[in-house]
Amino acid sequence: MSKLEILKPRESGKYIADNAKYVQIKYAGIKRLGDEVVTKINSGELSVDLFSQAAIHPKSTDAWAQDWLFVVDTLNFCFWSREHEEGWTVDGYTGYFALCAAINRAMKEKVDILNPKFYSTITHQQAESLFRSDNQVKIPLFEERITSLHEVGSILFEKFDGSFDNVVKQAEKSAVKLLQLIVQNFPCFRDEAVYKGKNIAIYKRAQILVGDIWACHKGKDVGEFVDIDEITMFADYRVPQSLLDFGVFEYTDDLLQRLKQTETLPNGDEMEVEIRGCSIHAVELIKDYVNKILPEGKKANGILLDHFLWDYRRQHAKQILQKKLPFHKTYCVYY
Repeated sequence: MSKLEILKPRESGKYIADNAKYVQIKYAGIKRLGDEVVTKINSGELSVDLFSQAAIHPKSTDAWAQDWLFVVDTLNFCFWSREHEEGWTVDGYTGYFALCAAINRAMKEKVDILNPKFYSTITHQQAESLFRSDNQVKIPLFEERITSLHEVGSILFEKFDGSFDNVVKQAEKSAVKLLQLIVQNFPCFRDEAVYKGKNIAIYKRAQILVGDIWACHKGKDVGEFVDIDEITMFADYRVPQSLLDFGVFEYTDDLLQRLKQTETLPNGDEMEVEIRGCSIHAVELIKDYVNKILPEGKKANGILLDHFLWDYRRQHAKQILQKKLPFHKTYCVYY
């Protein structure tokens, strides 16, 4: 696809929402969720300062923080398991946090996992050790993770002198430019699809990488981006459950039936694209609503709203399960 023909994530979200057949965005849900976000921001419960307070995340003072974020977000995809199945776990963590735990464990074991010289040639045996679990469950898409590490490590050497820091420097404090550098140079981050005649971009992992750099450094120093508000939420398979719970989303019976039957949707399927695209547009609408209410000096962006919605799903997992609010299941490297 020519880059000139691809709608950016925000434009893609609006186009998909305007043409969606299976997903509707409800204003009452926007207001309900927006009011909750305003309360959380005003109380300090929702803030960029909270990213590095998670013990599993690096701090801005860690010299290796950018390398850690790059490796983790290269691998940050497809952790889901079916409701009746045991998931992949590391040191008691599940999902994304299990990945963080696996990388941190490797560092403690003196594995050179943040060095592209190592991961550009990581072997199956080394990857099996890296991703070993607390149980017998193997990490999903094991082969694809090895391929992704080989790809990004090799490209860092070919184009950026073996350092992700050089990618960030080339962006010159522009989140949009950094996003473009990532998706143009690293194919495994190129999260694109065709929807009703338009080439659309969602860029979940590429955007979350930019957002993680911003959040880790609290928007300062290497994490300072003059256009950070251009980054949207990170469209995955969990945030839509939060949007359903708040009444922001309403699914058609056809879509609900497929999801409740735990049918796997192919990446690029019309239903899958609508769930993800409408997630982007809904969060943009919530952002606009919230920023009209917040007092001067306080502001929400897509990254903070995504943090809230993703955390909400984890904190209310039992409630969401009891309400039988399904998530869509897709095997791919993009989320």
